[in-house]
Formats: sequence, C-alpha cells, structure tokens
Amino acid sequence: MQTLAHFGDGGPGPWILLFPLIWALVIGGGITLLRRTVRRGHRGPGRFAVDENSPIAVLGHRFASGEIDEDEYWRRLSVLDERFGRTGKGGAA
Repeated sequence: MQTLAHFGDGGPGPWILLFPLIWALVIGGGITLLRRTVRRGHRGPGRFAVDENSPIAVLGHRFASGEIDEDEYWRRLSVLDERFGRTGKGGAA
C-alpha cells in the first residue's frame, strides 16, 4: 500500500502533515497577537478614553470629592453629554 505520496519510494512521508499544522499555529498566533494589541488600546470597562482635564473628568472628581451632590452631578452630566455628544447610559467612564 502506497500512502502519503509514495512514502517508501522517496516521497515526503508523514512529515507532510506537519506543514498544515505549522501554518495553523502561525495564523493562530498572528490572530492572537492582533487581538491583544487591539484590546490594549481600550481603557477600562467602559472603553472610553477620557482626558483627565476634560469637563466630564473634572465633574467626576468634584462629585468624588464631595463638592457637589448626586442630583447636581447627574444634571450637569446630562448637559455635558448633550454638548459633547457622548452617547451611552451612565455618563462618565
């Protein structure tokens, strides 16, 4: 019985089966590398990159420090959302 392109007659033999496996590993490694690289570009669970000097960040700091109460925080945040065009429920990231 002659298998794998005439193995006994000088063909590639069972080693030919390693080439698809090697290519699968290379492609899988490339996909994994790309996914990890893209994922590092996002910040935090909300995936919003907020500048520390942005009005929303300043408002969040003021609320966290106790300068303003919750009602004022949400009222001002809704105005900032309308003005800066941020979408999504919950406001600041």
